[in-house]
Amino acid sequence: MRPLRRFLKRLASPVSARRNEERLKEEIEEHLALQTAENIRAGMGPAEARRQAMLKFGAVEAIKEDYRDRRGLPLVENLVRDIRFAIRQLAKNPAFAFTAILMLALGMAASVAIFAFVDAALIRPLPFRDPARLVGVYENIPLCLYCNLSYPDYLDWKRLNTVFTSLDAYEFNGFAVGAADGVEQAAGANVTAGFFRTLGVAPVLGRDFQPGEDQPAAPRTVMLSYAAWKQRYGGGRDVLGKTVTLNGEANLIIGVLPEDFYFPPVGSSEFFTALHATTGCYQRRGCHSLFGVARLKAGVSVDAAFANAKMIAHQLEQQYPDSNRGQGANVAALTEVILGDIRPILLLLLGGAGLLLAIAGLNIANLLLVRVESRKREIAVRTALGGSAGRLFSQFVAEGAVLVAAGGALGVIAAGWLMRLLIGLVPQNLLLGMPYLRGIGFHPRVVLFAAAIAILSAALFSLAPISRISMSRMREGLVAGSRGNSGTTWRQFGARLVVLEMAAAVVLLVGAGLLGQSLYRLLHANVGFQPERLAALRVSIPRGSYSTNPKTVAIEHRILTAAAVLPGVKSVAVTSMLPLIGGNTMWIRVPGRPYHGEHNEVSYREVSAGYFATLRARLARGRYFTESDDASKPPVVIINRAFAEKYFPGEDAVGKQLSYAPTLNPPFMEVIGVVDDLKESPVDQESRPTMYVAFDQDPTSSFSLVVRTSADGQALLPAIAAAIRQLDPGISTFDMRTMEQRINDAPSAYLRRASAWLVGGFAGLALLLSVAGLYGVVAYSVSQRTREIGVRMALGAERVTVYRLILSEAARLTVAGVLIGLACSVAAANLIRGLLFGVDPWDWRTLLVVAVVLGISGPLASYLPARRAASINPVDALRAE
Repeated sequence: MRPLRRFLKRLASPVSARRNEERLKEEIEEHLALQTAENIRAGMGPAEARRQAMLKFGAVEAIKEDYRDRRGLPLVENLVRDIRFAIRQLAKNPAFAFTAILMLALGMAASVAIFAFVDAALIRPLPFRDPARLVGVYENIPLCLYCNLSYPDYLDWKRLNTVFTSLDAYEFNGFAVGAADGVEQAAGANVTAGFFRTLGVAPVLGRDFQPGEDQPAAPRTVMLSYAAWKQRYGGGRDVLGKTVTLNGEANLIIGVLPEDFYFPPVGSSEFFTALHATTGCYQRRGCHSLFGVARLKAGVSVDAAFANAKMIAHQLEQQYPDSNRGQGANVAALTEVILGDIRPILLLLLGGAGLLLAIAGLNIANLLLVRVESRKREIAVRTALGGSAGRLFSQFVAEGAVLVAAGGALGVIAAGWLMRLLIGLVPQNLLLGMPYLRGIGFHPRVVLFAAAIAILSAALFSLAPISRISMSRMREGLVAGSRGNSGTTWRQFGARLVVLEMAAAVVLLVGAGLLGQSLYRLLHANVGFQPERLAALRVSIPRGSYSTNPKTVAIEHRILTAAAVLPGVKSVAVTSMLPLIGGNTMWIRVPGRPYHGEHNEVSYREVSAGYFATLRARLARGRYFTESDDASKPPVVIINRAFAEKYFPGEDAVGKQLSYAPTLNPPFMEVIGVVDDLKESPVDQESRPTMYVAFDQDPTSSFSLVVRTSADGQALLPAIAAAIRQLDPGISTFDMRTMEQRINDAPSAYLRRASAWLVGGFAGLALLLSVAGLYGVVAYSVSQRTREIGVRMALGAERVTVYRLILSEAARLTVAGVLIGLACSVAAANLIRGLLFGVDPWDWRTLLVVAVVLGISGPLASYLPARRAASINPVDALRAE
């Protein structure tokens, strides 16, 4: 192999090739000299003898090519020669080379980077055994498509189904874990014993949960995530058999999960405990806290499983009308559920990146066609001197390959940088729920995608100029190559390319405009309170230390007092759940009204006396809670307008009574106030009927502390957390953010922000590329019509007329591109309707602004060529002909 490598290297080297060429030239010249001497002896003159010798010998270049083909390894020599020639050709025109390479690099960087995200989220299989057979199992009610299961319903579905090999349940949970300064909050999940076997995941250390280990009387056991094992226990194998205290309870560590394991519905959980149905919620069929995950039997489709689940739900509804009335079922592929929110934006961005790459490719092809037109005479001369079509075509292929190699290398480097940038833009709280984005980079499919783009680009850049070279036109090139030929055919083709580029730019610009408007309206939507200078943190009180309601209320009051006296704090309050989150619902009924078991489902919040004043929510009727609304008083409740309008239409709700459904047991709750709707659900969802109960009458050990500040709220939160830990080191605090940060970092806002910025970036680049393409077409048209314009001006045409002639051509292309693009953009906008908020896909203001921007850009791009045309001296133009 080594001698062969040395031979190929020597054969392909410039020195070896030069020597071979010199020997070939000497042999040809010697042969011609002998033939010329023979012709002179036959009586011909020297010139005629030389001419006849050359005619008899044949085309010199063709003979050289034949000699090269028959010698050694012609493919290697030709490849090296063609690449060197292509580099020299590009070096002679650096502006063209730089523009083409930059365009390709931009298009490839965007496409490869976005595809890396698509690969990580949509293509790369989940880290489970046979993930296509995994489904999520849920209940279905009008307020919720994928709703929680109750524990008794889960047991019945597990027993009655005929489509699953296994069905297990899980719930996301937070655990208070011992730390150096008290406790800290760690993410975790409670799972049934067969959860990991259903997923097809085996521990890398230790064992899985055993059957029955999730029963109420079973010892408490826990499995660690790989990250928790490394970070908290140093990766030691002696971790098995140790205990860890979670929420005040000792749990035996029995196993460690694989490094690549993740289950997005529970985020980056560190601890997975066996689910023990010991609390009151697990015993009530009407209390929903679990989600199901199942493995389909062989040959069973998702639709068949859905039908079976609906049958079971109907059976349970008949059997338990009080708790299961109106409850349906839902079964969906696990990948669909996990990626439901991010799939549309990734496909949208991939489409935008594809359009940008297409525009870049068309522009480069456009530029290459311009070069071919300018080199037609050169190509015709080379052909007449014996250059074969194959050699000419191979040189165009080499030139395209050199462009792709340079642009592709820069594009791949830029793609890696863009991946890191995009990951950095994802808020940390959202990134925790997207573990599939970990390690995003140049995985095999991403590399193959980049290679496919490079191959297709090389083919396009090679075939585009080749398509303009016809051997039947070579003689025409010799005659017309020096004339000011109008190049009508190419101009029409280039014009069509520009129209397509402008249409694509319009589609991207309209998409960016609609997404930008959606983001603005989302961030400025009326949420029913003033989020400015409002901060919040989560507080978790150990149940063991505060096991009774009076103890919980007492520590809540101490926390409020400790936070209120800190400098910069204006008011404080607590709530069981912050606004904008959703979830936590309750069934209610109105005493004295007919009731047939229907589920009147409303959002449910426990709030302290100063909650609405701290949020600066508006009281429409009645009064707020006061400190006297405690457990010694009859229960009271405040409702929002949506609640009043639905359950007390046309009535004064204040003074009315409510009860929890389905029972009707006194004491009833009295409505003491009605507040304007606070946005309790995500901003892009409708406001739901909501009831607020006094925290002191129904306390909870996990709540949020809300603080109205006079200064920067984020800066005050650490001091508030420290003050709470001084009260009791066993209290954990976490998730410390201002309300404005919560609004800006919400999934609904992030999806639209990312879409708007990325599509906007693509749109800006597409606009620049399309304008550059228009400039190239008009400029080339002017250069080819020099003689025509000179004749017009010689016959009396004024400069204004020339301006009008050139600008009208650009205007026609611009108008055509804008009209086609507007029609396509309305159709494309309907595809992203789910990402739009408060704006129609056919929003006329957006369409008008985009049309005006393109309408201005077109004339600006053609102004310089028009000015150059108007400055043509007719005498010089005619003399050049």
